[in-house]
Amino acid sequence: MAPRRRRARAVAARIGGGLAILVPIVLISSFITYWLGALSNSNPAATILGQDSATPAAVAHLNHVLGLDKPLIVQYWDWLSRAVRGNLGTSYFTQIPVSQSIAQRLPVDLSIAITAVILAVVIGGTAGTVAGIRRGGWFDRGLTIVCSAVSTLPAFVVGIILVVIFAVTVHLLPANGYVGPAQGVGPWLEHIILPALALALQLAADVARQLRTSLVAVLDQNYITGARVRGLPYRRILLRHALRNAAGPALVTISYDFPQMLAGAVAAEAVFSLPGLGQLLLNAAESRDIPVVQGLLLVVAAFVIVVNLVVNTLLAWIYRSSEGVGM
Repeated sequence: MAPRRRRARAVAARIGGGLAILVPIVLISSFITYWLGALSNSNPAATILGQDSATPAAVAHLNHVLGLDKPLIVQYWDWLSRAVRGNLGTSYFTQIPVSQSIAQRLPVDLSIAITAVILAVVIGGTAGTVAGIRRGGWFDRGLTIVCSAVSTLPAFVVGIILVVIFAVTVHLLPANGYVGPAQGVGPWLEHIILPALALALQLAADVARQLRTSLVAVLDQNYITGARVRGLPYRRILLRHALRNAAGPALVTISYDFPQMLAGAVAAEAVFSLPGLGQLLLNAAESRDIPVVQGLLLVVAAFVIVVNLVVNTLLAWIYRSSEGVGM
């Protein structure tokens, strides 16, 4: 029990340390988010009023109502104080609360992102494991070529190819649109599988290459050779020892690629006509709806930070669990 308690304490310490780092990172990210939003529109009151109504008196009055006549740091503090309570402000043009707009569209992006990560882990993990076990073989060489090709394709190009194949040619899946799981799990999966696959393939290629490289290195370690000499079943060596130690770099790859995947989601939403956060961000940026832009950037930054915290926690668990293997 003592080793388990030590591992639990180590993982708990890793989580505590991650949370301690998380607070200043969130604060810095939130300030940069607010600052960039404020810089993108130097006169939001004039934008809201329109050219015909933007008299100096009207602009000054609206700036006072919105609190835009205060120093930037005071504006940021007021915004942050409301944001921690879930109030991200109100759209300048639709008068809809930003948190409400995000909550309506967030399930679309979560569905696609989670499905994409699952597909990437399954596809990339399986391919990388097979290539690592059979290094130098035809599958290993073929995987290298395929991964190099897939990594150069943007998500929207992959999306168009998938639409042509599965929607236009074989009529197997819908080309665009979205339905929620409340309307049936089957239709919901049919509408998210293509955009999720478009996002997953590049991540799967990176996971496969990283896992293959790590697995080859681990299989050459002395403790793996010792386990084989002791007569341990190869399946047990592979699953319990080799893959556990090789999984860490692949997890790091996922955390590094996650922001890029979010950027690809914007293009995927355009290809598949999805009502997600990406389209909301593009529309808000085009109309200079600053509260919406700031709220969305804060939510995206929070997601990236949380994903990195989760990955660090998993890494702590993996490495602590494998401590002493073969020693």
